[in-house]
Amino acid sequence: MNEDLLAFIWRFQYFEQKALRTDENMPLSVIRPGFRNTNAGPDFAEARIVIDGVVWVGSIEIHVRSSDWYLHEHERNGAYDGVVLHVVWDNDGPAHRRDGTAVPTLSLNGLVQASIIERYRLLQDEKEMVPCSSQFATVDQIRKYAMLDRVLLERLARKAADIHQLLETNQQDWEQTAYQWLGRHFGFKLNDPPFQRLTAIVPWKIIRKHTDRLMQVEALLFGCAGLIGEESEDIYVRQLQQEFRFLSAKYQLADAIMQPHEWKYARLRPAGFPTVRLAQFARLLCNTGGFLNRFLTAGHFDEIRELFRIEQSAYWREHYLFGKKARGLVPYLGADASNLLIINAAVPLLVAYSKQREHPALLDKAIYWLSEIPAENNRITREWASLGMRVKSAADSQALIEWFNNYCTPKRCLECTVGAALVRET
Repeated sequence: MNEDLLAFIWRFQYFEQKALRTDENMPLSVIRPGFRNTNAGPDFAEARIVIDGVVWVGSIEIHVRSSDWYLHEHERNGAYDGVVLHVVWDNDGPAHRRDGTAVPTLSLNGLVQASIIERYRLLQDEKEMVPCSSQFATVDQIRKYAMLDRVLLERLARKAADIHQLLETNQQDWEQTAYQWLGRHFGFKLNDPPFQRLTAIVPWKIIRKHTDRLMQVEALLFGCAGLIGEESEDIYVRQLQQEFRFLSAKYQLADAIMQPHEWKYARLRPAGFPTVRLAQFARLLCNTGGFLNRFLTAGHFDEIRELFRIEQSAYWREHYLFGKKARGLVPYLGADASNLLIINAAVPLLVAYSKQREHPALLDKAIYWLSEIPAENNRITREWASLGMRVKSAADSQALIEWFNNYCTPKRCLECTVGAALVRET
């Protein structure tokens, strides 16, 4: 037994309630079990119960053992003075509030059908990627797709929260925040940290002054990234060096230059090298001049798709690294990479802006963009597809990834509509 299952049982009242009595032998009836509290404090708020004919309105606290009340030091915490019922599995002693009054206790051991506990145990002991995979087909489609919609919104809200935190660091500067967020995702996970560090070293207020000259933007990015080097016979490299010497002196950037070893190349195809990605990022910055406004004002999805069709400069069409010519032409930013940038950077920016400015139409636009992008193909989406879940668009795949990572992997089955349906009494 654990607190999660106890809270689930209490929330849905899955226990014998006929002639229900507290452990103090007082008649008990539950009018309202309360609302689950996910923050600090008692587990359920605004419960309404009747004990020995007296109506009580207050909080419910859940513990496996009643002595956990003292283990968690609730007797010293004023937030627990309003607890009107202590719901436990085993009662090994009374709990008291700060003023010394005893909290009425209800022990559920013996009141819960063993089948509920067994069904929960089976899910928790399952070794498959999706714990309920063997029973998944037995749950009705409405519950599955209700969960799909829910987890998509949870994923978007979680990413929006990360952006709001970055926005706070940037003192509510949306352009700098959008620039950093998009720049970070040009790292495509492996190089996310150095890209994010680079966009902090070279702020948008400097970049935007030079978006009419691609060479200068490249010099700022490659120079502060520590990738240009010092001596070269390569004309392009020498031009970058010259530009960067001037710009670094002008903006006092010499002390902030990164080290080359911060950039990762292992396990990357040459088209995904950080040098190529930096060149593509520079081109995007010059093409847009300020992409947040482009995201906000874009109408049809084709406008965004076109925005991310990025062609790096001529040098980086022939080179993967400085001074080393490629055997063939280096590809432009591919469709898959463009889609990932829209999914992980553009869409969350829209959602974050929508939430802060209370502009729900932007949230609708973000979800529409996801629905226009093909579904991601990975081991998680393939597993869901094998269970019969649709994986038609990025909206589906993003939701299924969130479902798997935040519910299936940590086995939060009781918080999942499918898992809860399998555990609860039929």
